[in-house]
Amino acid sequence: MSFQIKLLEWFKENRRPFPWRNKAEPYNVWLSEIILQQTRAAQGLPYYESFISNFPTIEKLARAKEDEIMRLWEGLGYYSRARNLHATAKIIINQYGGKFPKNFNHIKSLKGIGDYTASAIASICFDQEQAVVDGNVYRVLSRIFGIDQPIDASGSHKIFKKKAQQLIKGTPPGDFNQAMMEFGALQCIPKNPNCQVCIFKKDCLAFQIGKVGIFPIKVRKVKVKNRFLHFFVMIDSSKNTLLQKRKEKGIWQNLYQFPLIETFDKQKKIKKNQIDSLLAKYQITSDFTMEKWNDRPIFQKLTHQHLEINFWILKLKDGANLSTQSSKIQDYPMPKVLQNFRDNFFIN
Repeated sequence: MSFQIKLLEWFKENRRPFPWRNKAEPYNVWLSEIILQQTRAAQGLPYYESFISNFPTIEKLARAKEDEIMRLWEGLGYYSRARNLHATAKIIINQYGGKFPKNFNHIKSLKGIGDYTASAIASICFDQEQAVVDGNVYRVLSRIFGIDQPIDASGSHKIFKKKAQQLIKGTPPGDFNQAMMEFGALQCIPKNPNCQVCIFKKDCLAFQIGKVGIFPIKVRKVKVKNRFLHFFVMIDSSKNTLLQKRKEKGIWQNLYQFPLIETFDKQKKIKKNQIDSLLAKYQITSDFTMEKWNDRPIFQKLTHQHLEINFWILKLKDGANLSTQSSKIQDYPMPKVLQNFRDNFFIN
């Protein structure tokens, strides 16, 4: 029995009943693929359902305000995905008459859509033989076929794409791609896969040589930057506070935050001149009392950054008039770590 037949039979028995699989609509497939990038299905499913409920069509997504979209995305991370989602919806409405292009290269040219997402849409929705290559596919192919090309080396994507393209020929391409991804997510998992029950146990070269754990091979180490963030939560006599929208490029672009001082080391105490400069920036001249909210720093590990975060509460005395009403603070989309603070401090 061929690899393809074994895989498709396994998928028939093990496919999960995700709502975007009910019908192969480009909008639903695209939305699900963007949400599930760097995200487990269990975590992404409620976000998908929320987006479909609020924006059931691509037209409604395109017409939405960015803050609405960012608010729904809140807590999912990698916020550039949400911004690209909005931008692409507008492009499809304005340049393609509200319908997803069927041409693979046209799909791939849309903002936030690379080879993987374009291949998923083209195969699932338009029955085109375009093989997907993501982390799951790298893992399955490298283990079963013993491909020792490091997946983070130059040219590795072409090698794996070529192998996947050979395998997809003559199959129902949408089912084949979903089967590959599902098999990597459920059976050929990154750590401690149960190889004894695997349908490819007799075919898998990595299993035969006892080296499943080293595949797929990586050679580079990610450089991690340590950052030390101090957020100042200002409260006036009316219980109002102050938020700012991040304009600079980065993972939190266009999200809201409290005024920030970033230091270059683990600075346990903030100097008076640092606070004076921060208050002057917002033209605040009131006296204040200050206390640290968290006893220990809050740590957040991102792919290329490790964040050490502290919150400081500044209670301003009479005369200050801050612009954000505490009762409406939930209306502002924030990064997950700030969302957690907001919910604990202002709401709970």
